[in-house]
Amino acid sequence: MKHIAIGLLALAAALGSTGYAQNVPQMDLQRIKLSAGMHLIDAQVAASPDQRSTGLMFRKDMPPSEGMLFVFEQPAVQCFWMKNTLLPLSAAFVADDGTIVNLADMKPQTTDSHCSTQPVRYVLEMNQGWFGKKGIQAGFKLGGKPFEAR
Repeated sequence: MKHIAIGLLALAAALGSTGYAQNVPQMDLQRIKLSAGMHLIDAQVAASPDQRSTGLMFRKDMPPSEGMLFVFEQPAVQCFWMKNTLLPLSAAFVADDGTIVNLADMKPQTTDSHCSTQPVRYVLEMNQGWFGKKGIQAGFKLGGKPFEAR
């Protein structure tokens, strides 16, 4: 009986912490430096399924040169939406070699789907308009460790 009680307490604690974690922004992810020509990007890396599903949700602001790089296990058509995301964002769908396949501007707190036009392993989210202000469009090549030859 004691083991059941301990198990239930552990389950309640896990469920309670999960609920809390889903309502706050994730700010402590690993970071990586990327480049877009002469522009440097400080990107949080969302590599696990939980990190990717939370993404930039609940963030109220983000510095101009900061973003989030979503890393998937293998290339596939990736689709993103903005439920619980408070910031307007632009997503760059990026091939393994760093080439931007397509870009999508995404409206906050919507469930509109924004997808890559071909299979990709990476998606880089930045504040909306960042890519346009820098003259970056489809075909542009990003630099950084994830995009170096394997």
